[in-house]
Parts: sequence; structure tokens; C-alpha cells
Amino acid sequence: MPKLIRPLPRLTARRRLLQGAAGTLAAAALPAARAQAWPARSIRLVVGFAPGGGTDIVARALAPRMSEILGQQVVVENRAGASGTIAADLIAKSPADGYNLLVGHSNSNAIAPFVFPRTPYDPGADFTPITYIGYVPNVLVVNPGVPARTVPELIALAKNQPGVYTYASSGVGSTQHLAGALFSQLAGIRLTHIPYKGSGQAIVDLLAGQVNMNFDTMPPVLEAARSGKLRALAISTPQRLAQLPDVPTFTEVGIRGFDVTNWYAIMGPKGLADDIVAKVDDAVQKAMADPSIRPKLEAQGVQFGGARTPAEFSGFIRAELTKYAKLVNELGVKAE
Repeated sequence: MPKLIRPLPRLTARRRLLQGAAGTLAAAALPAARAQAWPARSIRLVVGFAPGGGTDIVARALAPRMSEILGQQVVVENRAGASGTIAADLIAKSPADGYNLLVGHSNSNAIAPFVFPRTPYDPGADFTPITYIGYVPNVLVVNPGVPARTVPELIALAKNQPGVYTYASSGVGSTQHLAGALFSQLAGIRLTHIPYKGSGQAIVDLLAGQVNMNFDTMPPVLEAARSGKLRALAISTPQRLAQLPDVPTFTEVGIRGFDVTNWYAIMGPKGLADDIVAKVDDAVQKAMADPSIRPKLEAQGVQFGGARTPAEFSGFIRAELTKYAKLVNELGVKAE
């Protein structure tokens, strides 16, 4: 007589339960595993201006150390044009996976929406603020061929020849553009604006005498000012800087209310995960504090401090948007 094989329903059900629980736990662990794996490949750090400008100089100073800290190469990519908005739009529309980052700038992330009739992104909603790097002052520099050694002398020349003297900028709606327009308003003169796609070519033409002056940031003009290839007349810091100790502030030369500076930051597309934000922020902070890097940035006039956390940086951006909405409206600066 054959033996009866009785089913074991309870054991089978238990196995199914255990198998299901294991599957659930495995599925739940996948996002955490993906997050822990970041970064698993190289990271693109996009600069909205041509090589040689202040933004590019800062990005290339930080990228090597960030690569070491994150364990993956941070590649600087230049996407110049439209005052940095081409690069900003690229990142705004990129996947929020941590592999596409922007060197945020006051031009593209605070000024552009009030200058251009259509900005293809919302600077307040389409980005994840990560790290505020700092700001660099604007320096009024003139070609040595301009017969003015002081700001009052420059103002006198411009008043005698309205519209004849020209100033370069890294693009329409850039801080250099606003600085020139604001200076003209405060000084009661008329200058002609010549926009470029970045500071690099603007400085080349300024050195060649094809334009008369610029209100550029310190990094691309510092050595030329020190060597006498350009003449620095005023700087937009509250006090004089050690890098250019003989250059007075705008306040010292009688130009009050000159509040335009270039700030730099690291930003990602909206929706970037908090853990990735924390890792990028940590890498940038460590890179800025590195004794082999920080002095190089300070030598270029980068002013550190303020907006130290991603949350503080978010508040800073809101304040900048309010500030430039008012300033652009008062100056009547619009892209044609």
C-alpha cells in the first residue's frame, strides 16, 4: 500500500511569505544602493561663459580637488552665450541625477529673467541650490590709450563726448552690462555698450584698444592691471583690496550706490536628491578650504563668506532676484 504524501500548506505559505518579504526588502534597498553608489561616473560642471573669464577660472580651480574628493572626474564644460543662460537652460533641463551641475552666476540665475523677453527657465524654481562659493568685485579698467587716470577725469571726458566712449561686457544683461549702465546713471554720462559672449574676448579687445573700458570681475583683469596693460580706476568692494591696494573704491571716488557684483555658486537641476546635494556641498566646501586652492582664489579677488548652507543659499537667491528686478527696471536694461 503506497504511502500518502500529505501537503504542508502552512510551510508552503510561510515560504511564500518569507520569499515575498525578501523581495520587498531587496526592492526597498535598491534606491539606497543607487544613492550610495553616486557618483559612479564623471560629473559635468557647466560654465556659461568662454574660457578665460572669471567663472571659468573659479571652476577650473575647484574641479581637480572636487574630483579627488568625490572619486570621479569633474569635467568643466564651457557653453558660452546669452549671458550664461544657454548653460543654465541646459542644466535646468538635465536629469536630476547629480551628473549635471552648473556654476551658477548672478547673470544667469538672478538678472537674466528681468532683461530677456523670454528666459527658458525659472531661476527660482528650476534649480537646486547647492553651494554658494563667493563673489568677486567689479573693477573699472580702461585701456591705457584713454586719457584718464581717475574716475573724475573719465567722467569729464565722457561728458564732453556723449556716447563716444565704449564699455565691453560678457553679454547683454550681464553684471558688467548693469555695472556700466549704473555707473553711467550715477555719473550722469552716456557710454556705449559693446556686448561679447564672455569676458575672455571682451578683455582681448579691451587690451587691443577696440573698446575703451570694462567693468569686469577681478580674475580676468588682475594681471593686466598690475602690469599696466590696463589701468584700474575703481573697485566695487566696501574697502580697498590687498590685490590692488592703489585702486580706490567707487565710494571713495564719489560714486555712491554702486551695488553690482558677480557671485559664483554650484547648482543642479530641480529635484536633486538631498544626499547628493550634501555630497557636492561637502566636496566644494573642502575644495575651497584646501590650502593649495584657497589662496589662489583669494589672489583672484574671490570674497568668501555668507550663504554657507544650501538653505541659506536659497534665501540669498530670493533676495538677489528681488534686488535685480528693481535695478533692471530702474536702469531700463533690456535685450533687443
